[in-house]
Amino acid sequence: MRREREPIPRARSEFLLVKCPDCNEERILFSNSAKDVGCRGCGKKLAESRGGKSIVLANLVKRLG
Repeated sequence: MRREREPIPRARSEFLLVKCPDCNEERILFSNSAKDVGCRGCGKKLAESRGGKSIVLANLVKRLG
C-alpha cells in the first residue's frame, strides 16, 4: 500500500510507556525494537521482536511520540 506524499513525512515508530502486569513497574520501550524487552523487576517479557513492529505483551499506559 502506497502512502500519499507529505511535505514532511511522519515517523511510523514511537516510544511507548508500558506497565508490567505482574509487578506494575513502568518502562519506556521503542515500538520497533530489534530485541525482546523484559521487565527489570521480575524478568517477564514485555515486548517481543518480530522483525518490524514489536508485539507489546504488557499493558500500554501512554504513547510518548
